[in-house]
Amino acid sequence: MITEPPNVFACPPGADFSQQLLDGLGERFGDQQGHVRVFVNTRRMQRRLQDLYDQRPARLMPKIRLITDLARDPAIDLPPHVSALRRRLELSQLVAALIESDRGVAPRSAVFDLSDTLALLLTEMQDEGVGFDQLRNLEVRDQSGYWERSLRFLGVVEKYLGANGEDPPDEAARQRAVIVALISEWANVPPDHPIVVAGSTGSRRTTAMFMQAIAKLPNGAVVLPGFDFDLPDTAWDCLGDPAQGEEHPQFRFASFLSGLEVSARQVTPWAKDARPHSPERNKLVSLALRPAPVTDQWMAEGPAFQGVHDATKGMTLIEAPSPRAEAVAISLAMRQAAEDGKTVALVTPDRTLTRQVTMSLGRWGIEPDISVGQQLTLSAPGRLLLQIAEMTGRQLSGEALLIVLKHPLAATGSVRRDHAYIVRQLELWFRSDGPPFPTIGDLRNWALGGDNSAQREAWVNWVADYVGKVDGSFVAPVADHLNQLLALAQLLVSGPDSGPPVELFNKNAGAEAERLIAELAAEAAYAGELSNADFASLLRTVLSRGEVRDPVRPHPNVMIWGTLEARVQGADLVILGGLNEGVWPETPSPDPWLNREMRIAAGLLVPERRIGLAAHDFQQAICAKEVILARAVRDADAQTVASRWVNRLTNLLNGMSDDGAAALKDIKAKGKNWVSMAEALESPAQTTPPEPRPSPMPPVAARPKSLSITAISALIRDPYAVYAANVLRLRKIDPLRQEPDARLRGNVLHLVMERFVRDGDRTIDALLRIADEVLAHNAPWPTARI
Repeated sequence: MITEPPNVFACPPGADFSQQLLDGLGERFGDQQGHVRVFVNTRRMQRRLQDLYDQRPARLMPKIRLITDLARDPAIDLPPHVSALRRRLELSQLVAALIESDRGVAPRSAVFDLSDTLALLLTEMQDEGVGFDQLRNLEVRDQSGYWERSLRFLGVVEKYLGANGEDPPDEAARQRAVIVALISEWANVPPDHPIVVAGSTGSRRTTAMFMQAIAKLPNGAVVLPGFDFDLPDTAWDCLGDPAQGEEHPQFRFASFLSGLEVSARQVTPWAKDARPHSPERNKLVSLALRPAPVTDQWMAEGPAFQGVHDATKGMTLIEAPSPRAEAVAISLAMRQAAEDGKTVALVTPDRTLTRQVTMSLGRWGIEPDISVGQQLTLSAPGRLLLQIAEMTGRQLSGEALLIVLKHPLAATGSVRRDHAYIVRQLELWFRSDGPPFPTIGDLRNWALGGDNSAQREAWVNWVADYVGKVDGSFVAPVADHLNQLLALAQLLVSGPDSGPPVELFNKNAGAEAERLIAELAAEAAYAGELSNADFASLLRTVLSRGEVRDPVRPHPNVMIWGTLEARVQGADLVILGGLNEGVWPETPSPDPWLNREMRIAAGLLVPERRIGLAAHDFQQAICAKEVILARAVRDADAQTVASRWVNRLTNLLNGMSDDGAAALKDIKAKGKNWVSMAEALESPAQTTPPEPRPSPMPPVAARPKSLSITAISALIRDPYAVYAANVLRLRKIDPLRQEPDARLRGNVLHLVMERFVRDGDRTIDALLRIADEVLAHNAPWPTARI
C-alpha cells in the first residue's frame, strides 16, 4: 500500500498540497480510504480537505485529525491539561512578585508581557525536551548577574509548577507525553490501520518525533509540503549546521531526515502527477535561495541556466512608491483576476496591508475571503470593554468620558435618539469652559444651564451613575473586576431611558468577546488580586488573542491568506505582499530570558527559526502558477529594504546572463504597469481650478479701530489672520485634552501674588499656603503643581 519504511514523501513547492494529498491517498488506498487516519497541522487544512472530499465522487473519507488534538486524547491515561490562560495567570503572579522584589527587572506594566514570554519559553522547553537541569548546567560568563537572577527565578517557576508531576501538565507537556506513550505502544503493537502525517514541516521537536515514529511504521507515511527536489547534495550537506542553515527554507526537512537517517534523494513524490506548475521556476528559486556557504554556485550554474524566460513568464514585481500605492496596485490585480474568472490569493503577514487591500477592493463591491480575521481589540465590543477598563480607577478626564460616550454602542438601548446631540453640546463645553477633570457636580451644573435643561438633566443623571461607578481605585480579585466591567458596559449600552433590553455581546464580535470573558472568569482564581491598571493590562492581553470574521459572504475567488494557510492551498494567481525586511521576514522578537548562545547550548530554538519558516512559506508561494511580488519602496518613515529573498532573486537574475537581466527588466515593467494604473485610479478625474487670491475689503465700520503691538506684526506678515480674527470674529476651537500651558502658569502666578498682597501676611508660610490653595483649584495636574 505504501513502501518499505521509512516512508517519507513530499510535494514540490507551488503545488496545491491539499489536492495532491487527496490524489496520493486515492492512488494508494482507493476505496479503502475510510480506514486511513490523516494528521494535519492546521484546522483550515482540515476543513479544506473535507470540502475537497465533498466535491469528489462518493466514498468513505479518512479520519482527519489535528496533530495538536493529541494533547486532548482521553484514551491515554494522563490527567487533562490545564488551559493556556490559567498557566499564564499563574506565571503572571510569579513575575509580579519578581518585579516587586527587584524593581530593576522591569516596570510593573510589563508583568503580563513578561509572563507571556515566560509561558512561550516553558512551552518551547517541553516541545524540545529541555529540562530545567540543562539550563542550570549552562556555562555562562555573566558579568552583570542577569543570568544568575533569571536562573534563580526559573528555579522558583520549576518549584511552583511541580517538577515531579504534582501540578497538572499544560497542553505542550501533555502533547509530548501522549506522543511518547503512543510511540512506546507502537513499538510493541503497531497500528493495524494506515497513518499519514501531512503538511507539517516538523519544526517542533515533539512534532518531528511523532512524524519520525510514523515514518518508521510499516503502514505509516509522512508527506512533506514544499520539498525542494532541485536542491543539490552539496547544499543539503550545508544544512546540517544550525548556525549556517537555520534561515534556509529546507533546513527543517534536513533536520527531520537526519533524525531518520534518510537522504534527501530517498524522498519521493507523493502523487504520480505531482509536478510543479513551472519546473524552471522551481529550479530558479532553488538556485536563488542556496545556503550562504554554497552561494558561489551562482557563478557556475547561473550562466548555464536554461529556460529563464519560462521561469519568469508568470512573474511580476511591483515596487510601489508607498504602502498605499502597493495596496491599490494589489487590489487592481485581484479585481482583474476576479473578472477573468481566476482564483486569486494575497499572501502576506502584514495585517495593515490586509486592511488597506480590503478597503480598496470595497470600492468595487468585492469582499475577500480573509483567513485571518480582524483583531477583537479593533471591533466595537472589544474597544468598549478596553476603554471602560482603562478609565476605571483613574481620575476622570473630559477626553476619556467623551471617548466612551461617543462609542457607537453607547446608549443604543435608549428610546430617544438625542444622545449624540447632547454629547456634542458637552464636548463644546469641555473645549470652552469645562474643567479638565469634571466631577459629578460639574456635570449637574452644566445640565441646569442652557436649553432643554430637563432633558439634559435626565441624561446627566445617567452619566453621573456611570461616573460614580468608574471613580475609585481598588485592588480586588479578577472576578470582581469582571463583574464591575460588565455592569458598567451594560449601563453604558442601555442609555438614559432604556427601551427593550440590549444584548451587549451580539453578532460575531460580541460572541468572541463573550467567549474570552467567560474563559477569563473561569480561570480568575489563578490571577490573584489586581489593581485597576493591572486588570486593564490583563484584559488587553486576553482580548488581543481574539479574532473576528466578517459575516458577509465573501467573493468565492478572491482570498487573503496568512503565510501558514498558504502552505496547503493554491490559486491561479498568488500575490506576495509586504516583501520588505521587518515585515516578511519579520524581525525576531527579543527574548528577555535567554540569548542566542544560551538557546543553542541548551538545545532550544534560535531566533532565526522563524525566518527559516517564513522562507519556506515564500518558496511555496513564489512557485505558484502565476505570481506577483509586491513591496513598497518607502513607508511612512523612510526608505525600506527589500526582503532578502527578493534581493537574492533580483541579484541572481541581473548577474546570471543577458537573458536573466532581460527577464528581470520584463517582470519589473509588468509591475510598473500596475503601479501606473494605481496612480491613475487615485488621481482625480478632473481638477478644480484654484480660486482667485482672496481680497477682502470689509466696510469701514467692520474694520478694527485698534490693534495690539503683536497684531501689527501679524498684519504685515499675514493680514488674513487679522481679518479672520478681528473682522470675522473666528476663534480656534480649544483642544479637548486640556494641559497646563504658559497662560495658566501666568494666571496662577498672578492670583497667588494678588492674594498674598491683599492678605497682608508677608511670611513664607502664608505665601506657600496661598500657592497650594490656588494650585489645587486651578491646576488639577499633580506634576504641574509640583
